[in-house]
Amino acid sequence: MNFKSFSFSPLLLQALDELNFHTLTPIQQAAIPVVRKGHDVLATAQTGTGKTAAFSLPIIQKLLENESEGERQPRALIIAPTRELAEQIAQNCAAFSQHTTLKTVALFGGVSADGQAQQLSQGADIVVATPGRLLDHIRLGNLSLAKVVHLVLDEADRMLDMGFITDMQQVIDLVDEERQLLLFSATFPPAMKQFASRVLRHPKYVQVTPENTTAETVRHVVYPVEQGRKKELLSELIGKKNWQQVLVFVNMKDVADELVEELNLDGIAAIVCHGDKKQGARRRALREFKEGKYRVLVATEVAARGIDIEGLPRVVNYDLPYLAEDYVHRIGRTGRAGNQGQAISFVSREEEQVLIHIEQLIEQQIKRYYLPGYEVSSRDTLIKKLTKKPAHQRRQPRSNRPSNQASGEARAKNRARIANVRKQIKGKKLGLDK
Repeated sequence: MNFKSFSFSPLLLQALDELNFHTLTPIQQAAIPVVRKGHDVLATAQTGTGKTAAFSLPIIQKLLENESEGERQPRALIIAPTRELAEQIAQNCAAFSQHTTLKTVALFGGVSADGQAQQLSQGADIVVATPGRLLDHIRLGNLSLAKVVHLVLDEADRMLDMGFITDMQQVIDLVDEERQLLLFSATFPPAMKQFASRVLRHPKYVQVTPENTTAETVRHVVYPVEQGRKKELLSELIGKKNWQQVLVFVNMKDVADELVEELNLDGIAAIVCHGDKKQGARRRALREFKEGKYRVLVATEVAARGIDIEGLPRVVNYDLPYLAEDYVHRIGRTGRAGNQGQAISFVSREEEQVLIHIEQLIEQQIKRYYLPGYEVSSRDTLIKKLTKKPAHQRRQPRSNRPSNQASGEARAKNRARIANVRKQIKGKKLGLDK
């Protein structure tokens, strides 16, 4: 099956041909027909399987079939959790509709809102936005959603995790009552199931892979290591194995900065991408990483969604994510579009429980590799070893209830100290210390 099977507009097919879109992915085969029929849709699929084309192509086709006259107001709205994902979706929509009169506008933070307002004033058919910047433009009167009939929430579970549930509900209330609502995501946690049941109307379920699974093209590996030695281990693996392109995820921005500094000192060209960086700096970091100017891109969760790096060979979880579902999104940056990829995770003793949750989520046990020199003893072994030491055996247990005699002596000493301090203070007030 190919895109011609769906009777798309010749202008849309021309763009797809120029973009080398020929073979449909499973999510596209399953989702495009039901989206074209106007159904609400709840779709789950692994990242990197073509979700953007699965919802944007049928929407573009429907807009072309029902072109409006007069003032151009948005008829399709796509909401994404991060700037990077919103920008990528907008670029795809613009590329797909390049030979038509349809216009796409992207709204996200980190860039001038005035410039975006100017674009909106010139008319837009498709708006792709992050929740915060979208609501800003609505409050300022730059944008009306009254004519929006196609609403897409991409990576809806992530938006729920980020606390955007009220914003999403507010947006749903502002669009046309007869709107079509599409929820696309790589994971399907209970909170999203509840949200979906509340906002979707007789939805069609599209699930081409089991919930919360990862691509079969990704090989999972775990390296047990002490937290304090993760920097050394990363540097050694990159050097010894000659890794040329590595996306590294950490949980904290300061850790990202420190790690980049350490790698550069080791002669490994690395660059950082996190929320404190301006949008221009983040774009430049991604571009230069893709171009091969840097071997390592160290990023926080901000880069886990929507970053499409063609042929990325490996992702490293320097820190395991706080949420098991985020593991799926992080490693979804590799093994995309049928390519082979490797997901490497560094796991300290403190992170073992998180690893268990991840393995339960993806329903597979991840193979462990022990690198000589970086062995980690188990916590139980460590405690047993400590308790055998003479110093530990001689140690007297602490008591919260000291004996009456000890308690009385302590109180007497305290009273004496207090009396002495009061005497000194009184003396200063009377000027006796002069």
